[in-house]
This record gives sequence, C-alpha cells and structure tokens, in this order.
Amino acid sequence: MELNTIKDAFDRVAKRQKLSCKSQEVVDQVGHEIEQALAKIETINDPLSPGDLKSILTELKLKLNTSGPLNQLEGLQKENNTNLSKYPKLLDKAFNPDISKAYRNVDFDFHIVNQIIASHFYRQGLFDLGDCLINEAGEPEDIAIRSHFLEMYQILEALKVKNLEPALKWITANREKLMQTGSSLELKLHRLQFMEIVQKGSKADALKYARTYLAPFASLHMNEFLKLVVCIVWVGKLDSCPHAELMAPTRWEDFTEELTQQFCSLVGQSCHSPLSVAIAAGIEALPTLLKLANVMAAKKQEWLAMKNLPVPLELGKEFQFHSIFVCPVSRDQGSEENPPMLMPCLHVLCKQSIMKLSKSSSRSFKCPYCPSEASAGQCRQLHF
Repeated sequence: MELNTIKDAFDRVAKRQKLSCKSQEVVDQVGHEIEQALAKIETINDPLSPGDLKSILTELKLKLNTSGPLNQLEGLQKENNTNLSKYPKLLDKAFNPDISKAYRNVDFDFHIVNQIIASHFYRQGLFDLGDCLINEAGEPEDIAIRSHFLEMYQILEALKVKNLEPALKWITANREKLMQTGSSLELKLHRLQFMEIVQKGSKADALKYARTYLAPFASLHMNEFLKLVVCIVWVGKLDSCPHAELMAPTRWEDFTEELTQQFCSLVGQSCHSPLSVAIAAGIEALPTLLKLANVMAAKKQEWLAMKNLPVPLELGKEFQFHSIFVCPVSRDQGSEENPPMLMPCLHVLCKQSIMKLSKSSSRSFKCPYCPSEASAGQCRQLHF
C-alpha cells in the first residue's frame, strides 16, 4: 500500500516538475513581445514622437496584460510547491528511519558471524580483507574455504576475458563428481570454445576442434552435436546460420552462473553469499516487522520475549531453502515435538491439533476440511 501511494505522489511531483518547464515558455513569450516592441521603435526613421512611443508601449502593456505572465508563473509555482511539500511528509510517514524498533536481543555465535563475513569477502575476491578480518578477530583460518574461493575467483576472472583454460582444468579434475550429478559443464565449455573458433577462425580449425573435443559427446548429445557441426558450413556467413542462438553473448553469462553453482555445490558451499541473502531477507521483512513493533509498542516485553511471530512473514521464493509446514487449524509451525501428520483423507494437521480434536486419542474426530472421520492412530507423520 505504501509503495503504491508513494509512487503516485512521486508521479504527481514529476508531472508538475515537467509542467513547471512552461515557466521558461512564459518568460520567452514576454521577451519576444519586448523584442517586437523594440523592433518597431528602431524601424521608425523619423524622429520618434512621444505619441508614437506611448502607442507602442501601450500596445506592449495590453499584450502582456492579456497573456498574464505573472499569474501563469505564480500558478505553476504554487502547484509545484504544494506537491513538493507533501512528498517529503509522505516519505517520512512511510519510511520510518528508526529501524531499531524491530530489534530483538539475539545470542549471536560470533565465530559463525565472522566466518560468514570472511566468506563473503572471499567470494568477492577480496582475499586480503577476508584474511585481515580472520586475523584481527582471532579466528582460526579456514584454509579449505579460502583456497576453494580463490580457485573459483581465478576461474571466473579468466572467463571474463573468454579464457577457458582454468575452467577446463577444474572440470577435468572433477569430471567423475560432475558426471554423478548429471552435469554437462564440459560439453558447454567446449561448445563456447568451438563457437569462438567458428566466429573468428577457419572451417579447418572448427572441424579439427569438433573432431577432437565434441565428438566424444556425440553419442549422448546427438542433437546438440549436429547443431554445432552444421555451424561449420556457415563459417564466413554466420548471419544466415540457422543456429545463431548458439552465438548469443548470454551464453557466456549462463555458463558462468552454472559453473559457479556447481563449483559451490561440489565444495559444500551455498551458491549465494549467506551474508547477502541474510541482508536481502532482512530488508524484505523489515516493513512487516516495523508494523508489528508499532502495534505492540505498548507490550514491549512481549515483543522482545516472543519466540515466534504472530503473523506470517511473506518472503520471495528465493529465500525458501526448505519446506515449512504451518498447521491450518492452530497456525503453529511444525516442529520435532509437533510434527505434521497425514490423515486418511490426505489432509494434514499438526500432531497437537489432532490430539485436541481426538481428546488425546480417546475418540474419533471429523476432519475440519472434509466429511471424513479418523482416529489419531490412523494418522501418520510426514517428513519433508
């Protein structure tokens, strides 16, 4: 709601700002009338009589009074000032700068926090900064993580200049692990190199590369292999090639992203920086948390002491890393002590809700969502 209101207010200010450009048109019009009056005075050859001068000035005054430049300028400026004065107030109301209201005392594991921040620096190629943090925080250096990200950084930097050698070296060294995951990185890497040869080399060079590096993939990727081989025929006239999509610049970006994902997966790390994800999720959740904190301002102790939020916090799918079940009856989140239970009718409730409905397993109960009846003994725990 706030964002739509703010956008509408901004659009009004922007529109008035554009309309205020008409002020220059009004000024130009006044200048034009004055220049015309001066031109009339200069074209009179005979000595200018007081009557002629008065006539010209009277005509100028009449034109200016008719156009009303002062009224136009005042009206435009007034409307512009009105919208501009309202907009900052709306921003102050919508964006509360005091985000400390949503703060809760949390027992941080500073060792993990330091590792997350250092890992973030390593992901960005800021190895000196990451090392400095580890040393000053007195953290034991994680050689494995640092070396992994250093290798990945060198591969990604080489890809930026279309140097595939470091990537090929890593893929070759981890070929068996990649094959177990069904990865086609090696084929995609050779495809990129082949298309570079097709665009910049000769037919002979392209044919030689295809026989050496692409032929081994032909049995499993025949359609892809045939498309690549056909491109050899179009060397020198690639604009007419029926498979021009293979030369799209985004192919390099897609390969870089896929390699990053699979590299991190093989070394047991998240594809995205945990620090970046945490900050992005916090920014997404902050408006809801501030609203909740304001509503519970009179119950400060409850806000600080509550373990679970009383309202759902909607985040995007990019922030969902595992399944979470919320009981549709009690609205409690499933846990080890209160797991989700599948009823014979295939509806799911939390265990505590089933126990309440069945009076602690003493009788059958009706499903809250269909006419079926069940007993607690017929319900089976679900594992996500």
